[in-house]
Amino acid sequence: MRSIIRFIIKNHFTILFILIELISLLFVFNYNSYQRSVFLSSSNHVTGGLYESYSNSTEYLMLKQINNELAQENAYLRSRLPESFKASRDYFNLVFDSLSQQEYIYRAAKVINNSTNKRLNYLTLNKGRNHGLEAEMGVISSKGVVGIVKNISDNYSTVISILNTRLKISAKLKSSGYFGALEWNGGNYQFAHLKEIPRHANVNVGDLVVTSGYSSIFPSDILIGHVEEVNLNQGESFYDIKVKLSVDFKNLSYVEVIGHPLKKEQVELEQETEND
Repeated sequence: MRSIIRFIIKNHFTILFILIELISLLFVFNYNSYQRSVFLSSSNHVTGGLYESYSNSTEYLMLKQINNELAQENAYLRSRLPESFKASRDYFNLVFDSLSQQEYIYRAAKVINNSTNKRLNYLTLNKGRNHGLEAEMGVISSKGVVGIVKNISDNYSTVISILNTRLKISAKLKSSGYFGALEWNGGNYQFAHLKEIPRHANVNVGDLVVTSGYSSIFPSDILIGHVEEVNLNQGESFYDIKVKLSVDFKNLSYVEVIGHPLKKEQVELEQETEND
C-alpha cells in the first residue's frame, strides 16, 4: 500500500495529465458527431480484427476435429452410394435390402505412420479389430487406391501400400475395360506399372486406370491413376504401361477402409471351384 501511495505522489503530475486528457477526449467525442463517428469506426476496426484473429485461432485448433468429422461423413456417404449395394433381380421382384444386400461398407481411419522410401512400404492406421477392421480389406483415400490391410490389433492396423514391391492389384483401363496387374517397381513413389495389357488393346496417354472389380477386396472403377507412358518392346505380347498414381503418398492423412460383408461367401465359392 505504501508503495502505491509513493508511486502516486511521485507521478501525480503525469497521472493528472492523463486524467485530464481522457476527460477532454470524452467531451470531444460526446459533443462532436464527426469525431465520435471516427472513433467508433476505428474501435470497431480494432475489435473486429481481434475477433477475427480469435476466430482464426479457434478454427485452426479445431481442424483436427473437423477433418475427422469430414472423414467419417465421407465414409458414411460412400457406404450409401448405389454401387455399395448388391441388387438381386429375378422374374418376380427386385430385392434392394439395405441391411442384407449391402456389399461394401466404408470406415474412416487416420494414418499415423507412413513410409515411401523403402521397397516394402507400409502404413499404420489408428483403427483396428475393435472398429470392425479385418485383414485383407481394401484401403482408399478421396484421391484413389492406397493399399490393403495386412495385420490387425485391437486398436491399430498396418496396410501394405501400393508402394510395396510385393503387392499386385487387379486394375483395368477405364476406357476399354482391358485389365491386368498393377505393381510398383521400387522406384519413384509417384508411379507404378500396369502389366498384362495385350498389344492389340487401344492405350493412350491420359487414359484412366481404375480397379477392375475382379477381386473380393476392391469395388470396380475406383481411381488408381492415369497412363503416363506406353511402352511395347519388340516381340512382346503385352504393354508395359507407366501409371501416374492419383494418391500423393507423401501427403496422406485420412483414408477409408472397405468392408465387404459378402466376401467370405465369394472367396469360399471361388476356392471350391478351383478345387473341383
